[in-house]
Amino acid sequence: MDYREAGVDIAAADAAKERIKRLARGTFNAGVLSEIGSFGGMFRPDLSRYEEPVLVASTDGVGTKVQVAIAAGVHDTVGYDLVAHCVNDILVQGALPLFFLDYIALGTMEPARVEAIVAGVARGCAEFDCPLLGGETAEMPGTYAPGDYDLAGFIVGVVERSRAIPSGVREGDVLVGLPSAGLHTNGYSLARKVLFDVLGHRVDTPLPELGTTVGEALLAPHRSYLAALEPLLERRKIRALAHITGGGLGGNIPRVLPEGLGARVRRGSWPVPALFRMIQSGGGVSEEEMFRTFNMGVGMVAIVAPGDLHDVEHSLERRGETSFVMGAVVAGSGVAFE
Repeated sequence: MDYREAGVDIAAADAAKERIKRLARGTFNAGVLSEIGSFGGMFRPDLSRYEEPVLVASTDGVGTKVQVAIAAGVHDTVGYDLVAHCVNDILVQGALPLFFLDYIALGTMEPARVEAIVAGVARGCAEFDCPLLGGETAEMPGTYAPGDYDLAGFIVGVVERSRAIPSGVREGDVLVGLPSAGLHTNGYSLARKVLFDVLGHRVDTPLPELGTTVGEALLAPHRSYLAALEPLLERRKIRALAHITGGGLGGNIPRVLPEGLGARVRRGSWPVPALFRMIQSGGGVSEEEMFRTFNMGVGMVAIVAPGDLHDVEHSLERRGETSFVMGAVVAGSGVAFE
């Protein structure tokens, strides 16, 4: 026997790596000192404008959104989602990305599919000036079924220590919401259960009320808020940011609040996209469960001083960003909805 008979195709893996090299090189900047294929990626950051630079690292995946990508045969979006999610996760501490690593595990090595996945990663890395410094592609028959895959991303960024957030949050501060593009990368197990198992939809089922198919609605990209928020962070107009991922508003806003403070959120202060209401009604999902599982149309929440609200709204508007005042910081703990 050989490795191929055991389910691992080294030749296919080599072919995939050659495709990945071309895509990764397209994201490189002057800080990259190594080539794809090295045992470790080497990066020399330009820290000349920092007095006390602090590295910020994060890792995440896209969950069962990959199952929608597999069913739809569309693999060049989840990689972008992965990068955008990780960029947002360090942005909430005021950090800008330095470099990115990815990990792809598959049941069967298919070079064209791997190339499509990494093309999405590379597109995100290029957009956010975050070189794809390296990664790993693992063929794992027996662990993953043929045709299945999963992916994870690892990001490292930097922030001036004196500019790291959250900082200075106090009672009376305003919650400013920025809209999501859909489910982003959370809640897909419940969404798939309702839309596919309960309602009997397929990925190509048209949804006239949304103007898309089910697959297109579920594969809407995870937005990054870097371009909209970086100027406000530079001017110290934001006291805290909460990336609304798993756990929803109630689970994520408290993560950036100091002890003794909570938040009051006004339902109805922003438009909840039709996709969420479709899932809720189709599955008989309670309002509480919807808000605990999904972002409900809010991808990021900025906490700002009342005196800076007009400036923040104007800055976001100039960059084409929609925003809505959705509540305030209050004494107490947790999130109260009204």
